[in-house]
Order: sequence, then structure tokens, then C-alpha cells
Amino acid sequence: MDLKSSHVSSVPADPVIPNKSRLGMQSSLLTYSQQDLPLSPGKYSRTSSRKSAGSLDDVRSNGWLDAMIASSPPKKKPVKGSNAHFDFTVEDNASSMMRATVRSVANYFPTAIISGRSRDKVFDLVKLKDLYYAGSHGMDIICPFSQTLSNNHPSCVKSTDNQGKEITLFQPATEFLPLIDEVFRTLVDITRDIEGVKVENHKFCVSVHYRNVKENNWTTIGQIVHDVVKKYPRLRSTHGRKVLDIRPVIDWNKGKALEFLHESLGLNDRDDVFSIYIGDDKTDEDAFKVLRESNRGYGILVSSVKQESKAFFSLEDPTEVMKFLQLLVNWKRQGERKTSEL
Repeated sequence: MDLKSSHVSSVPADPVIPNKSRLGMQSSLLTYSQQDLPLSPGKYSRTSSRKSAGSLDDVRSNGWLDAMIASSPPKKKPVKGSNAHFDFTVEDNASSMMRATVRSVANYFPTAIISGRSRDKVFDLVKLKDLYYAGSHGMDIICPFSQTLSNNHPSCVKSTDNQGKEITLFQPATEFLPLIDEVFRTLVDITRDIEGVKVENHKFCVSVHYRNVKENNWTTIGQIVHDVVKKYPRLRSTHGRKVLDIRPVIDWNKGKALEFLHESLGLNDRDDVFSIYIGDDKTDEDAFKVLRESNRGYGILVSSVKQESKAFFSLEDPTEVMKFLQLLVNWKRQGERKTSEL
């Protein structure tokens, strides 16, 4: 699933929290330890693609190169018949099955996608209307309109969707749009000679992807990104899976977005809600932390290699994610069927 995103399902739960055996995931859903993640490394240095080796030592000495490598663990060789990566941009059978599975989940549970991509891009990829979308790491959210929500969050704006329904548009970083656009153009220009690099403008953040860049050029990319960000004190850089994100310096992340969605959907004061958050990126740790500390849900890390995480469980790849979601839907259907029989 090429979303680099998370799926949040706020689930009206039974009095007993679903566990591994109830959902039938004894072999795939692995328990994670409760160790804290190491602190993120500090700021990075800058260079052009032709700076001296002495300048490049900056990103090595402050640990940024190590962080880039740690944030991008090598993937295990896929087992024959499995799909290690879904891509909604390609209309193949696997992507169609995943889309159908997410649609089924949304039929039974309030479901949202929180992504580092822009909200419009995420919707264009997923193409499902019955979901809530939070783009740019949660800095661009559309949710049902609530006057109370607008009163609590000054950045909320009342609007209407394509169907004429009242909605709330939440964009707490609008003032940063000119800076983001300027940084995007600068990075596109500076990195144009580095083979494989991809720079994307996700409205409220800029992403520099180095998935297709030779590893001996990662230091150069890290140096370039940090040196550009250094010129903008109101922006910061964060690590993802083979991506560096440039974001506004505001107290907002995917964890805050998860809390905002809970509030907007009226779930905060209910005692029958249990949230499941599935993600594969370092930026998802903020949401895992929220669920762990609030004791109101489980975070599930998608990774083929063992990592420190605040998630409670792990799944190896998107194929296992799809199977887990299908089991969740079947569990809900069976519960409704038993209720109707009473």
C-alpha cells in the first residue's frame, strides 16, 4: 500500500478488548515491548551536492546519517505469493482487494487515513468517500462540522463538501504555505542532478524521497536538506521511511491528529470505543504513543524487521494488514448476526 500513511479505526468495542486469539491472528499479530523510542537526532547541516568531504562530516558527526539508515530498515525478501507493497496508483488485483477491504472496514467502523501526503493526493489514490482524511501529517483535516469543535480550535473553518454537506476544515499551518512552497522550489533545484531523488510538495510539508538513490549519496541528500532547513528557523526536518520531511515548527503531529479526529467524531466521552492505529513510518510513533498513554487503543507497527516502537503489536507487511482488517470485519459481522438472532 503506497500511502506511507496510517489507518485509524475508532472501533465501538465489546466490553472485552479484542485480543490476538479473538481476531484469529495468533501467528501474524506479534506483541511489541513497551520500550521507549530513542530521542530523535538533532538538527542537520547543509551542503550543496558538490561540497567538500569535510563539510559532509557534519551529518555523520551529529548522527543524522545513522538516523536516515535506522529510519529505512532493509526489507526482507518477499515470500512467494505475498505482496510486500501495495500501490494504489497501480490498478492491480492486490490494490483493488486492499481498497475493497478498507471500504468494508469503513462500513462498520469510523475510519480515517492519516498520511504525510497532501490530503488531495491521498483521496485521489484511495478513491473512497466514506473515510476521513488527514493529510500533511495531520495538518490538513476534513471532518464533520461541529460548532463546539470550531470553538475549541481557532484553525477550524466551516465549509461544505462536493455533496453540499457541512464540514470542518482544519489547517493549523496555513501561514506557512509561502515558506513551504519556497523550500520546495529550492530543493527541486539543488537536487536535480542527484539520480533517483524525488521532491514532493504536500501542501503543508515537503518530502525528499531517497528510496531510489544510491546509499553512498544519502549523506549528500541529508546535508542538502539540513542546510536548506537551517535558513528557515520556523521549519524543521523529520525522518520517515527513506524520506526526509520538512515541516512547520508547530505542536502538531499524527498523534495530535488522532486526538482531533476522536474529538471531531464525538468519541472522547464514550467508554465503548477502542481505537486501532496501523502504520509503518517513524512519524506514526506519535499516534502509537497517544494510544499507549491513554489506554484507549492499540498501535500496530507494519514492519518485516524488529524495531523499537510504542506500538503494542506488529504485522509483517501489507498482506498481513489486509488479512487482519478482513478478520476484524468478519468479527463485527458475526457479532451483529448473533445479536439479530437473540
